[in-house]
Amino acid sequence: MRKKSFHLAASAALLVTLSACGSSHTADTSASPAATAAASSVAPATAGPKTKLTYWTNDRGASDHIKAEIAKYNAENKDNIEVEVTIMADNYEQSLDVAFASNQAPDIIKTSGSNFAPFIKKGYLEPLDTYMTPEFKNRFKNLIIDDGNRVDNKIYSLPNYGITWRLIYNVDLFQKAGITAPPKTINELVETAKKLTVAGKDIGAYGFAGNFKNNGGFGRSASPIVALSTGILDGFNFKTGKFDFASQIPMLEALRKMKQDGSMIPGFELLDIDPLRAQFAEGKIGMYINHASEPGVYKNQFPAKIKWSAAPLPTVDGTINGASPFSNATVWLAMSAKSANKAKAWKFIETMYGPEVLKTYQEDSVGISAVPDVLAIAKKPGLANMDLFLPNKYDALFPVVPVVTPEGKNLGDEALRYILEGGDVNKITTDLSTRYNAALDKARQSGTTKNQPMPDFDAKNLHGSLVK
Repeated sequence: MRKKSFHLAASAALLVTLSACGSSHTADTSASPAATAAASSVAPATAGPKTKLTYWTNDRGASDHIKAEIAKYNAENKDNIEVEVTIMADNYEQSLDVAFASNQAPDIIKTSGSNFAPFIKKGYLEPLDTYMTPEFKNRFKNLIIDDGNRVDNKIYSLPNYGITWRLIYNVDLFQKAGITAPPKTINELVETAKKLTVAGKDIGAYGFAGNFKNNGGFGRSASPIVALSTGILDGFNFKTGKFDFASQIPMLEALRKMKQDGSMIPGFELLDIDPLRAQFAEGKIGMYINHASEPGVYKNQFPAKIKWSAAPLPTVDGTINGASPFSNATVWLAMSAKSANKAKAWKFIETMYGPEVLKTYQEDSVGISAVPDVLAIAKKPGLANMDLFLPNKYDALFPVVPVVTPEGKNLGDEALRYILEGGDVNKITTDLSTRYNAALDKARQSGTTKNQPMPDFDAKNLHGSLVK
């Protein structure tokens, strides 16, 4: 029954096989971790059957790139390893659950911020500490994040690429409005949106938009700006270990003002991100906040009919007292705790994390590298405008914000209500802070989060952690 269930779950996957027919699966569980892995890197390839490793990923957007890297690895590696990759179409986590339950788990797993903690809790992932040499680990010294890729002082994965946040703007509409530079403060953001709306009246264009249909729409527009301005990310103050939504007041007021000015595209409260992008590609939106996925979107999904660009985020008052969050970048490959070939699996993971491999993900515009020695050698991405999202000295990986579920309405709901209707913003943010902190206290008491205050935290100390 388990076998049948596994095949049903896996049938949703696109199976890409890049291994030779007739390869046999040889176990090496007796091999010692770091020492054996290091020795095998210099030993000549041995004759005999290859060790077959299985690698599962749900990174469909990078499927061509992944297939090419695996084919190259299979052809060139000296460790007698052959890798078979499965690129999932959907039901990735569910398929892994079935695979582990039926003892058919892959050797290597692509993990992400959303499934990393559940995978750890289920015991799916193997700690990598004993496999990494000091030299290898040193490459990622500024990128080890508690609850991001390290849990209970054990490292389970490492970064590859992620997304930086920028102000996306319509160059044609800026020129029509006589605006020569993107805004550097939120007051300038509000005024620029008003001027763009006036200039775009004859074509039905508006100055600003956000995808507020999604509950995270306010966070997408506001959180990166607040983080760069204050060091408080998603309303969470790492220094005090408390939520402080008073930090969001300047952006709440700015968005409310744009709504009152008529600068926000009508119906923004019902707008999802792809319809927003479609409107922007047609020239109907002047500005919005988003990340490094946009160059691919405007080349392939919604070919832009306008000239567009991206700029560093504005801040509350033009000063930088925080850092710009580098998102979705803490984890990538992980080793299965049930792999029968852990030393060989590490050899593959180690190769994939090499600078010469990682740089190709940025050069081929799969994503923006989060690894300093890769950023130092990678060429300019091939996709138009992708270089506008390359990290500057203010882009950085933040600590992980604890996930809590407050009683009553959440930040997204309350923010949208205020933008549409107004109200007492101080009362609203105080209430949000009280309810979120009550939920945080419960989460700490139950052990669902181990987050604690970081009295020495200063986001300005993150400057230059990726590039100088």
